Amino acid sequence: MPYQYPALTPEQKKELSDIAHRIVAPGSIAKRLQSIGTENTEENRRFYRQLLLTADDRVNPCIGGVILFHETLYQKADDGRPFPQVIKSKGGVVGIKVDKGVVPLAGTNGETTTQGLDGLSERCAQYKKDGADFAKWRCV
Repeated sequence: MPYQYPALTPEQKKELSDIAHRIVAPGSIAKRLQSIGTENTEENRRFYRQLLLTADDRVNPCIGGVILFHETLYQKADDGRPFPQVIKSKGGVVGIKVDKGVVPLAGTNGETTTQGLDGLSERCAQYKKDGADFAKWRCV
């Protein structure tokens, strides 16, 4: 029996449309830290993200949205503000990576499949409560 999702309200449709138009593609923080000879630790990642997210306001028009990992959604700037609040205060939208990575697909020749469908609805609902505006799912 198929699950019937509730129809979106006009306000929800507008919110999703606005968010989709403001998203930008991120890069990999591990590569950036490695390029400057810095160890890839949670605190170094937090500090690097804080540096980017609290940059001079002249960069605000260049950043429409930021896709965060679970870890980052719950990190805070040195002033105590959660990163989602920092991003939104600068006019950006907050995204969250919701897939759980890829694993080898049994019975294939090197193909992979993406994990994370289990509990996805609950995670997305919680992420929305915690400040995320949209979700990113990677499937390769």
